[in-house]
Amino acid sequence: MLADKDRIFTNLYGMHDRSLKGAQGRGHWDGTAAIIEKGRDWIIDEMKASGLRGRGGAGFPTGLKWSFMPKESDGRPAYLVVNADESEPATCKDREIMRHDPHTLIEGCLIASFAMNAHACYIYIRGEYIREREALQAAIDEAYDAGLLGKNAAKSGWDFDLYLTHGAGAYICGEETALLESLEGKKGMPRMKPPFPAGAGLYGCPTTVNNVESIAVVPTILRRGAEWFAGFGRPNNAGTKLFAITGHVNTPCVFEEEMSLPVRELIDKHGGGIRGGWDNLKAIIPGGASCPVLPRDALDGAIMDFDWMRENKSSFGTGCMIVMDQNTDVIKAIWRLAAFFKHESCGQCTPCREGTGWMMRVMERLVTGDAEVEEIDMLLDVTKQVEGHTICALGDAAAWPIQGLIRHFRDEIEDRIKHKRTGRVSAVAAE
Repeated sequence: MLADKDRIFTNLYGMHDRSLKGAQGRGHWDGTAAIIEKGRDWIIDEMKASGLRGRGGAGFPTGLKWSFMPKESDGRPAYLVVNADESEPATCKDREIMRHDPHTLIEGCLIASFAMNAHACYIYIRGEYIREREALQAAIDEAYDAGLLGKNAAKSGWDFDLYLTHGAGAYICGEETALLESLEGKKGMPRMKPPFPAGAGLYGCPTTVNNVESIAVVPTILRRGAEWFAGFGRPNNAGTKLFAITGHVNTPCVFEEEMSLPVRELIDKHGGGIRGGWDNLKAIIPGGASCPVLPRDALDGAIMDFDWMRENKSSFGTGCMIVMDQNTDVIKAIWRLAAFFKHESCGQCTPCREGTGWMMRVMERLVTGDAEVEEIDMLLDVTKQVEGHTICALGDAAAWPIQGLIRHFRDEIEDRIKHKRTGRVSAVAAE
C-alpha cells in the first residue's frame, strides 16, 4: 500500500486548492531553479536511473527517449509536445491531473523542456476535455503571472513558453506523429518513421512527445531522487502510477499506487471487489481498449505491470482496467471495440482501412451467431494480416482485442454459432 507521503499527485480528487498557491503549499514549484541549475545531463541521468517508463501505453523508458534529442542545436529550435489526447476507451487518468493538479504538469514541462534544449512546449489536449482545458489554461496563466513561465522562467535563466492547444476529438491524434500533423494544422494522419520525431518532428524540428503523467511526475522524481522512485514496483517496472478501474466493480475509481500491484488486490481493495463477488468475474481488459482480454482463470497471481502483462499475451497499456462480470456478453464487448477502431481509423493504410471494417463485420455475425465456425480462424488470420502491417499502432490495437477473444473465449463463440444453427445449447454452455 502506497503511503500518503509517497504520493506524487496530492490533489487527485480535487479536495484541495488547485491554484498555484495551493500547489506551492503542497510542495510543488519548490526549488525548480536549483533543479535546472544541475544541468541537462544530470536531469536525463536521473530520469534514466529512476526507471520511469512512458505512462501513455507503450512504456518506453522516458530518460532514454529524452537522450535521443540532439545535444547541440543545428539552428533549428527543439520542442517538447505533451500528449493530452486521452482518447483510449476506459482511460481517464490524465484528466484528473489536468483538472485537479495542473501545476505538476506545468512544472514538469519546464524541467523536461530544459533537459531537451527546448524553449517551447505544446500541450495537445483532447477536444472533449473542456473543463480540463479551462483549469489547465488558468494554471498556465497563473504561472506566467508569477514569473514561473516566460523570460527567465522560475528565475532559472531559461526562457520558456508553454502553449495549450486542443484537438477536435479524433482518436488517431493520440498517436504521436498524427498529433504532430494535427498540431501543424493538417489532417491527423500518422507519419512514416523514420525520421523519428527526435530528428524531425514538429515543423521538421527535433521533438519529443510524452504523455501527461510521464511529464507530471518529473519534478517530484528529481526532488526526491531517482532511487526513491525506483524503489517501487518490480525491476524494469519502477515507480508509482495512476491506475483506473471501471466496469463491474463496486467502487470504480482513479488512484495512485505503486507498480506491480497484484490484480486481485487492485480489484478488491480499490475497486471494492467484483459486483457479486470474485466468482462472478468473467474477464478483464488490463489497460485500455487496445489490450487483449484476459479471462478469470488467467488472473491467478496476475501482476499489474508491463512485463507480467506482456509475458501473458496482454498489455499493461495505460493501467486503466475494464472489469467484466459473468453477465457480460464478451463477444459483443469486443465487437463494440472493433466498431470503435473501425470508426477511428484514419484510412491511410490499406490493411487498417479495409481490415478494421472487415473485422467489425465478421464480429457482428459472431455476436448474433450467424457466422460459420470456419470464420473464427479466418478472422484470426485477418487480424495477423493487419497487425504489424500499418504505419501506426491503430491496426495492432484493432487486432489485439479480437485475438484475445479468440484465444480465451473460442468455446463461447463456437457454442453461439452451434446454438443458432440447432437451437440447442451444447453441454459446455449449459454448465
